[in-house]
Amino acid sequence: MNKIVLLVVLLMCAGCAAQNANITEGDEIKLPNPTYDGAVSLEKTLSERKSERSFTAEPLSLNEISQLLWASQGIDAVTGATRTAPSAGALHPLEIYFIITKQGDLEPGVYHYSPSSHTIKKVADAAERLAYDAPMYLVFTAVYERTTRKYGARGERYVHIEAGHAAQNVHLQAISLGLKTVPVGAFDDDYVSGLLGLDEEAPLYVVVVGK
Repeated sequence: MNKIVLLVVLLMCAGCAAQNANITEGDEIKLPNPTYDGAVSLEKTLSERKSERSFTAEPLSLNEISQLLWASQGIDAVTGATRTAPSAGALHPLEIYFIITKQGDLEPGVYHYSPSSHTIKKVADAAERLAYDAPMYLVFTAVYERTTRKYGARGERYVHIEAGHAAQNVHLQAISLGLKTVPVGAFDDDYVSGLLGLDEEAPLYVVVVGK
């Protein structure tokens, strides 16, 4: 019996070690399924939304990160095809990155979100602070050409409108999770682009998230 118990303990330790193994660049991580029916009403999130600039050092859980990312650009639960934020011509010019600065369920680093598979990939080890001292920075970037090839120069306006839609989703979702946010538009574009390893994309909007 003691040998069996010992074997179980060893297997559990091995599983923990595997779960906490280093996440290398390119590793795909499947996120927990998002919740479609929360306990906080939309009206309450609207009434309580405000910018907060002071955060604790407590990291966000993977479930919280999953829910925030889904709110930003996730696939809806009704059609299984459209996104949570409207997009001109359903062209979806936005890309979602986030930076984790505090060790938690995820290691510090830069990650990219894939809405279609609800997965994330680590794209860099950098965990630089962008604004304030917070455990997570969600960054909206845009590939303008996805929209301007159909709508011309006016398409840039549509991209900016879409970024506003998506970011508001994040602010409201954060309230429902008991989290704090603050929107940031004043940042060094070149610095953020280098940090995220952007090529064709332009950084538009940063949402600082914490507790």
